[in-house]
Amino acid sequence: MSATASSHDSLLELPLRDWRAPEAAALSAQALRALEQGQVLHFPHLGFALSPEERVLLDPKYTDPKRKNISLTPKGLAGTVAAGAARERVQGILQRYLDSTSALLDALFPGYRDARHGPATSLRLHAIGTWHPSWRKDDRLLHVDAFPSRPLHGERILRVFTNINPNGEPRTWRVGEPFETAARRYLPAMSKPWRPWLAGLMHRVGITKQRRTEYDHLMLQMHDAMKRDAHYQQQGDWAQVDFMPGSTWVCFSDQVSHAAMSGQFMLEQTWQLPLTALSYAELAPVRVLEKLKGRGLLAA
Repeated sequence: MSATASSHDSLLELPLRDWRAPEAAALSAQALRALEQGQVLHFPHLGFALSPEERVLLDPKYTDPKRKNISLTPKGLAGTVAAGAARERVQGILQRYLDSTSALLDALFPGYRDARHGPATSLRLHAIGTWHPSWRKDDRLLHVDAFPSRPLHGERILRVFTNINPNGEPRTWRVGEPFETAARRYLPAMSKPWRPWLAGLMHRVGITKQRRTEYDHLMLQMHDAMKRDAHYQQQGDWAQVDFMPGSTWVCFSDQVSHAAMSGQFMLEQTWQLPLTALSYAELAPVRVLEKLKGRGLLAA
């Protein structure tokens, strides 16, 4: 069993069909290297089955109108108006997806197993384009992920996605240029100075869950600069990828430039991962930005 390079070099296709990934040992080293280098791992034959009773829940009416998606975290289920048996089935889908993605990641990346934390499992029922957020939250614009209220202090955002569309419709992404290329493009335009006192104030009043570091400050500016750049969004170096129903893909979304252009019905699993768990930590966004800036960026 072997991996396959995609026609776009930012994707690596892997032939797994089982979430427990019994063949993972033969693919683990290649998959790990590709993931940490900023590629998207694509599993075209790794789907997530729903029962007939669960498929009935693939309807945006079950999402809270104020929320983009339904989510399950250690704090519980949120973002749904489903009640009774329907609510239990929604929670069951998300718990089963959490268990499935955990098994996949444990098999492929055993070095991450004890380091992953902060799980968040999401069910997205809205069609892309029918939810109208501000430009900062518009997933149709190429960006790298950064959390305004949740500073990461250099930790990674590891995400697993699965297209569960019952109507054969792909989830269409744009996958952009390597992180360092994008960082070199936008660093000169990041004019907002780093103010440690302001980071402390934002934490004290509850705007952020912990103090932002200069790294978090730069990542938020890069996220916004990419989304504001209309020319880059239309003419930048990106490739379009159709992720078909019954397929799964994995990436570090703080490193991969991406945009979700169309599609409906998706499951998503998010984890945070510390730098110490990486095999190629020098490729992490914080290390790339530190190299380009010529100084450390993690002092809070």
